[in-house]
Amino acid sequence: MRYAAKLIAGVLDFKTMIDNETLPVEYLGGKPLCMNQYYQVLSSCRIPGTNSDSVVNHALSKRPPTHITVVHNFQFFVLDVYNSDGTPLTVDQLYIQLEKICNSSLQSNKEPIGILTSNHRNSWGKAYANLIKDRTNKESVQAIQKSIFTVCLDAPMPRVSDEMYRTRAAVQMLHGGGSRWNSGNRWFDKTLQFIIGEDGTCGIIYEHAPAEGPPIVALIDHVVEYTNKAEMIRTPMVPLPMPQKLHFNITPEIKSDIEEAKQNMNIMVQDLDVRVIVFSHFGKNVPKSYRMSPDAFIQVALQLAYYRLYKRCCATYESASLRMFKLGRTDTIRSASINSANFVRAMDDPVKQSPEKVTLLEKAVKAHRAYTDMAIRGQAIDRHLLGLKLQAVEDLSALPEIFTDTSYAKANHYNLSTSQVPAKTDCVMCFGPVVPDGYGVCYNPMEKHINFAVSAFNSCADTSATRLAHALEDALLDMKSLLDQTLKSKL
Repeated sequence: MRYAAKLIAGVLDFKTMIDNETLPVEYLGGKPLCMNQYYQVLSSCRIPGTNSDSVVNHALSKRPPTHITVVHNFQFFVLDVYNSDGTPLTVDQLYIQLEKICNSSLQSNKEPIGILTSNHRNSWGKAYANLIKDRTNKESVQAIQKSIFTVCLDAPMPRVSDEMYRTRAAVQMLHGGGSRWNSGNRWFDKTLQFIIGEDGTCGIIYEHAPAEGPPIVALIDHVVEYTNKAEMIRTPMVPLPMPQKLHFNITPEIKSDIEEAKQNMNIMVQDLDVRVIVFSHFGKNVPKSYRMSPDAFIQVALQLAYYRLYKRCCATYESASLRMFKLGRTDTIRSASINSANFVRAMDDPVKQSPEKVTLLEKAVKAHRAYTDMAIRGQAIDRHLLGLKLQAVEDLSALPEIFTDTSYAKANHYNLSTSQVPAKTDCVMCFGPVVPDGYGVCYNPMEKHINFAVSAFNSCADTSATRLAHALEDALLDMKSLLDQTLKSKL
């Protein structure tokens, strides 16, 4: 609870920099990056619609919000985090307020209203329209949507071995573990939800529409640094008002929507196969010692791991940041290339000699680096094609043939959906696969180790997060030993 209070204070400290526009501008290859995403993540929320959703950002309103929402045992509270003079509450004040919230929400038999936000968007859109017909419900929902961010105080999850702890923490952040655990202790439409378990597990889940990973990671790095600092001045204790509990009137129809959401969430939880590993043998240091881009090195290792499991290459997505452009989001680095295919086929070919393999590895790494440089400068193909396709959908009765060609469908069926999300903090992001027979792979390369989160679906017999994670470890080690043997013998 003390940690939760410090965490909230840390986020508010970061918010001050956003509000004062004193965030240092980030640069990539000497070019300034668009900082707009930082202004989209606080006081924002996704709003369900019947046909499409929208994002609302209350930070831009005349009277920006001064409260956060806290959820404990499926019960939501409004917590004002600023004093009447505009100063943020201190850690001590926040701690007292959080204690009041926990003590007034001890019953754990409440309807998990938040689980509605996890249902299919169309189902949730209908349920939402129905939910907010009631005035009390509408006011409660608006209080959540307008809040600066949400803090989820979770019940303890089932105990696991030390080896599986990171994996269990990842699923707790991703979906909460199902309706009998913490999946109802969320509002999944909220851009930022900080999750703090009673057992000390902590992390964050964010809604992807307003921003990419890097601004979220910058916020996490700031908060972690802040929580590690020695505490400031003790506060003279002015009595603070009791945080306001949000009420919901649950009609039989809403109860039935909650039951449907619970069932769907539990099916999804059972289906998602996640494995978080710490690759402890080396980190960025090894590829850098061979003058190779660490990201390209890891991506080529992923190609090798996949090829060894399936004896074929697959369409691979890696996100590239377009923040060199105003309001830029992402484009695709297509990591499977002719060069990577040549290398992965040669790597386990007994006829091929090591020096030739090294040359092919170097070419594959260089090709990936070149594609990355092209993509971040707006020269990739995927967003361009997407723009043309959406334009055609709007303007024409028939789609141009390229978009109905099977090769186009195949090129966009990403069996590997990947992202490098580097952080100063020793953490890792995770996400699910984007196709039923695919993998999600996210990684944070540290100096001397690499954190990986691998996901797959249990409903697909051909995929296994654990198998790919192990194949990836082997690929990285084999690539290092190939370089060590061949290039060190030259010296």
